Amino acid sequence: MSSSPQKPQRCAIYTRKSTEHNLDLAFNSLDAQREACEAYVKSQTHEGWSLIPDRFDDGGLSGASLDRPALQKLLEEVRTRKIDVIVVYKVDRLTRSLADFAKLVELFDQHGVSFVSVTQSFNTTSSMGRLTLNVLLSFAQFEREVIGERVRDKIAASKRKGLWVGGPVPLGYQSVDKKIQVAAEEAALVRKIFADYLRLGSIGELAASFEREGVRPEPRRLVNGRLSTTERLNIGPLAYILKNRFYVGEIAYRGEIHKGQHEAIITRDLFDAVQARLAEGTVARRKTRTQSKSVLAGLIFDDRSNPMSPSHTNKKGIRYRYYVSQAILQKRRAEAGSVVRVSAPDVETIISETVRDRRALDQARPSKTFEPETVEDCGIMSVDSAVIAETIERVIVHRSDIEIIWRRAESEINEANCGSQRVPFEAHRPFKKGIIDSPNVVHMDPRIRTSLLEAIAKAQRWMSDIIMGKIESLDEIAARENIVERYARRLSSLAFLSPRIIQAIIDGTAPAHLTVTRLTQTLPQSWAAQEQMFGVS
Repeated sequence: MSSSPQKPQRCAIYTRKSTEHNLDLAFNSLDAQREACEAYVKSQTHEGWSLIPDRFDDGGLSGASLDRPALQKLLEEVRTRKIDVIVVYKVDRLTRSLADFAKLVELFDQHGVSFVSVTQSFNTTSSMGRLTLNVLLSFAQFEREVIGERVRDKIAASKRKGLWVGGPVPLGYQSVDKKIQVAAEEAALVRKIFADYLRLGSIGELAASFEREGVRPEPRRLVNGRLSTTERLNIGPLAYILKNRFYVGEIAYRGEIHKGQHEAIITRDLFDAVQARLAEGTVARRKTRTQSKSVLAGLIFDDRSNPMSPSHTNKKGIRYRYYVSQAILQKRRAEAGSVVRVSAPDVETIISETVRDRRALDQARPSKTFEPETVEDCGIMSVDSAVIAETIERVIVHRSDIEIIWRRAESEINEANCGSQRVPFEAHRPFKKGIIDSPNVVHMDPRIRTSLLEAIAKAQRWMSDIIMGKIESLDEIAARENIVERYARRLSSLAFLSPRIIQAIIDGTAPAHLTVTRLTQTLPQSWAAQEQMFGVS
């Protein structure tokens, strides 16, 4: 009597390499992994295994995240049930994160997919096999964290020795054989920037001067061989250049200044003179903003470097405040930016909320946790003009968003990130007789919207557990979630939030200033009162 034929098993091979090193070779690590996996699949032909023709290769991508093109394509094949077995060289090729691994196993189980590592024997259908996998992934995650620590330590040691450790090369320099050398033409432009700033005394005027003269850096040759796009020297990049100690032959790292091994472009005397002038301008702007009710006075600009000055008008006894471009006030319409006037309360609200959230995040970062109590105890729930002056260098109004140039600490001025953030903001609204009839519509930041929806969902789950008798009190919830009881009590109030407010958050039409902290401060029991308090109709 002949045995019944084996059920066909459609197999897909997934390969991954963390770096792009040697990927250009005719036979690289991805090919080696695939060859081993193909041999394993061939050895299981008697079990009905057959290899599908599609390739799933991720080169130069870390296993710390699931956001990989080939992996996402593979998971889509799993969801459409086009694959029965996934074959990998080692399990850490699939992921190095235990949390991500749990998600993958759940997805595989839902769609009846198993996976095999050709160098590690296990069976995912048994509890012992799952335990083996969890142990392997735990070590893989540990290895990734250790590698990260080693990289950070190496960067710190290199910077202490004054070495350039990679990243975007500052204007005025070029990378030759992994060493920094002066680029003569760009260096001349950097010297001009420093000298012209001392002559003009204003970064805004310097940017406007360069715009009129058409001064821009030459395109650079990128690693992939392409030429970079030429960008204007506006306020943000100019401020970054003027404060960058790299140009005097120094490297700043974590609050320490180290002598660099590269050649200086700017003399010490010129650099110190520029820093003194920048400090004078900072003091003057702080004094102006402290004395003015318009907290962004002297700080806000349009996207062509024109200052935007406070202005107001009255309608039926109501005072409406704006910020208006100086190009309009001085009848230089052709030189005005894309936005010539904005509602002062709207833009000030956006800036205050963004500053507060940034300070709260910075305060919470050492413990990697964030709760409203953390913010309240630090006394940063409200943001006044002094806080804004200490935190923000410039505010630039664009057509569809606001660009915030953060004031950089001395230890940060040599980092790759130039310290700016864009916040969605709709500046253009119909005006009638020069008066704003209603506040400009400000769209909710997607990150804030996501945080709100997650908090509401969590509060509703907690309340459901209490109603179903799974948990007796909020104390148990606090213990289970590893949070303080006070925070659990405040967050649980979101379970009774007005359905209209929840729908507005889902639609993204809720007020931009609405945050988890604001919602949980003093939430009325009446839905109507909640809607009135937060301006949702």
